[in-house]
Amino acid sequence: MDFKKIKTETTAVTRQKELFNKHTGNIYETTVILSKRANQIAAEMKEELSRKISEFSSASDNLEEVFENREQIELARFYERLPKPTLIAIHEFLNDQIYFRNPHRENNEF
Repeated sequence: MDFKKIKTETTAVTRQKELFNKHTGNIYETTVILSKRANQIAAEMKEELSRKISEFSSASDNLEEVFENREQIELARFYERLPKPTLIAIHEFLNDQIYFRNPHRENNEF
């Protein structure tokens, strides 16, 4: 997923709870869905950042030698400016971009 293209808030925004109830009818179920999606997004972001940071690692790590790499600093700043995974998950949820299901609810319908 390309987190750079998502246009959402970068700070917390107060929302009406009715927005979250329209999909599931249960605010707690919505919270679980959002938290699981935010964890998935955070894991993807961490993996991508680790992959890019590993390019800068040197073969011989020495505590006495600390190099400040301008590209590495810019990369870290870029990831700090991205929206937080929770805000991305809320954005996806409100725009119907998250698929979710409740197997307990499906089993009770039969």
